[in-house]
Amino acid sequence: MSARTLLRVLPPVVLLALLAYLPYLSFSVPGVLPGRVNGPGSMQLLATCLVFAGFALSYDVVFGRTGLLSFGHALFIAAGSYLLTVSLADWSMPLPLAVLVALGGTTLLALVVGAVALRVGGIAFAMVTLAFAQAASIIVLRDPAGVTGGEEGKALARDAVPELLVGVANAPYRYWLALGFLVVALVLVRLLVRSRAGHAMAAVRENESRAAVLGLSVYRVKLLALVVGSFLGGLGGVVHALVLGGSGPHLTTAEFTLSLLVMVVLGGAGSTWGAVVGGFLYHYADARLTEASGSGVLDALPGVLQSVLAQPLFVLGAFFVVVVYFAPSGLTGLGGRLVRKGVRT
Repeated sequence: MSARTLLRVLPPVVLLALLAYLPYLSFSVPGVLPGRVNGPGSMQLLATCLVFAGFALSYDVVFGRTGLLSFGHALFIAAGSYLLTVSLADWSMPLPLAVLVALGGTTLLALVVGAVALRVGGIAFAMVTLAFAQAASIIVLRDPAGVTGGEEGKALARDAVPELLVGVANAPYRYWLALGFLVVALVLVRLLVRSRAGHAMAAVRENESRAAVLGLSVYRVKLLALVVGSFLGGLGGVVHALVLGGSGPHLTTAEFTLSLLVMVVLGGAGSTWGAVVGGFLYHYADARLTEASGSGVLDALPGVLQSVLAQPLFVLGAFFVVVVYFAPSGLTGLGGRLVRKGVRT
């Protein structure tokens, strides 16, 4: 193994080892995590952040790698989540079979939605995907079949889930599950990017007309990207349901898809680590700002600052605007430029 390859492989391996070891660390980081690093609150927060990093990575396959602006990606995440919880609670399936049903159903749904939506392009494609997502959101909220739980969501059937994934004391195992999901998503995306299909996606993103002239089936490339991204999103929905103990209707909303778009652009669209960093930091900031706004921490600040900081979406939106203006390539792109500048000097 060459020194260059070692330098490229070693940092992710070290980072993965450190993340896997976190549940064994018992010290506190005041202001950063809610209690000890391996405490239930910290483990649950970190697990959810890792799941959202995987969500962002799945959306980056569609948007960052292929250039498809989809407003319906939440549909596939919700499909994976709800198909799992419904399969366990209402259809009495064992967990392995329920996972297969969730992933198979999500993939089939992506094929159907993609086959219809990809007949148009640009803003029209975005609107068609939004229409599908909104229709699913209405069905979930109104719950005509009595299986989704409506506004209350669908709880996980705990007797169908391994005991290691249930209860406050087992938060580290749910953290390891979320970490495993992110690693699987990272590996699959890296393999996809380096494959012929990944190169075709990049060609379609850069110049769709030229890719068609070169003999690529643009429709099939886009459909493949949508299906792969949706499959990863569905897998993330499955893990999200296991980590949080059920499915919630917020997963079906267009606002959730927009937050995925913000995560990807924030970290760096078309960058594997950009999507991961963007998804992780976005959810972490959202969760911590929400907690701070209701804990009285802001009471000592002036009224204007209190009212502003008490709105996490406002703070995140303002930060997003700043990043897009000063770092169009995202946080990872900005970090890379700073590192290269430091090396040259």
